Amino acid sequence: MIMTYITNHQAEFWLILGFVLLAAEVLTGFTIGVFLFSGLGAIATGLLMTAGLLAETWLVGIASLGICSGLITAILWKPLKKLQGDKPIEKDNSSDLVGHVFTLNQTVTRQQPGLTSYSGISWKVVLDESIDVTSVEAGQQVSVSSVEVGTFKVKPV
Repeated sequence: MIMTYITNHQAEFWLILGFVLLAAEVLTGFTIGVFLFSGLGAIATGLLMTAGLLAETWLVGIASLGICSGLITAILWKPLKKLQGDKPIEKDNSSDLVGHVFTLNQTVTRQQPGLTSYSGISWKVVLDESIDVTSVEAGQQVSVSSVEVGTFKVKPV
């Protein structure tokens, strides 16, 4: 009974499917565009059937869905890609820990990082690339200049 209704109302089926796919794109947060382009292709197929430009059959509907989705993808790919921007995302090394001063437990060189414990976590300590110093002796105070996952980059105080 439902299949007979859908078969007799193909244009409406493709329109509803298109809006369901677009809603799924929004609700799932997919950014790859599969639901977006398929949804737009299904809506285009439904509109073409409603206008009488396509026969309301499964074969025509599925073929039109594929063709319309491909065309819409080809047309919208570059404009949507441009909206994302071309610049690479800059690494944000800002942290509340930047500026934290502590005393080194061991000598740290460019080749040999050290370790320190802070807030119950063991952190690797490396020298900041922007300084000319090649080593900092144990017992000296250093300041955290940036933080990466599990790593303090430090400068002597």
